[in-house]
Amino acid sequence: MVASAAVRLFGMWASPAVRRVEWALKLKGIEYEYIEEDLSNKSSSLLEFNPINKQVPVLVHNGHPVVESLVILEYIDETWKDNPMLPVDPLERAKARFWATFVDVKCREESRKAFFMEGEEKEKAIENLQVQLKALDEELEGKKFFSGDHIGYTDLAIGWMAFWLGVAEEAAGFKANYDVKFPNFSRWMKDFLAEPVIKDNLPLREKTVEFFRAFKQLGSCTKRFWESSRRVIVVIPERQRHSWACVGDE
Repeated sequence: MVASAAVRLFGMWASPAVRRVEWALKLKGIEYEYIEEDLSNKSSSLLEFNPINKQVPVLVHNGHPVVESLVILEYIDETWKDNPMLPVDPLERAKARFWATFVDVKCREESRKAFFMEGEEKEKAIENLQVQLKALDEELEGKKFFSGDHIGYTDLAIGWMAFWLGVAEEAAGFKANYDVKFPNFSRWMKDFLAEPVIKDNLPLREKTVEFFRAFKQLGSCTKRFWESSRRVIVVIPERQRHSWACVGDE
């Protein structure tokens, strides 16, 4: 492991945004201290280091906080040069960032709708998600990973889908049918989860399914949904907001 002064990561066990940061730290061989947060009762340290949006993950390096998981990935890659995650070529770097943003915005939103909605709205969300999965499937043609032969930035950014999409399907009772419709993407999911640094740093599936199933039930009891800034926001009690938001930052 790389000796690195005072690296701390504030996170929450079920959050894929936190896990992608952990994966990056592990791939780089960086030693760090992990601090588990209770998002229904956030610590004073978390509020100090991230006073604006009060979310996890937060990476603290030499006393300086870095927030937002995709930003953190780039900070890690630029600070610790070994085992680079982003391509050297500017065009390839731009492509990597595009796919990371594509999944973090579009795929996450439709997955969230499929998770929460019912009836025609759920079916439409699944249909939209399949359109996006088709694009990912085509991008993977002839490649083991999005980054080539080895896991890179794009794979870490998209990696939540390899585990948490299946969790969401089981918890909310929907199927995106990627295993049938999108063979390249389905293979990538298996290859990604088989990598030691990934499979050794995942939450227990059953525990994660139960966590999201409980939140699905809680969400069913709430009545107000609205779309704002390309996001679907669920209005729930403050003490319960450690939930589907975990798929993104928080």
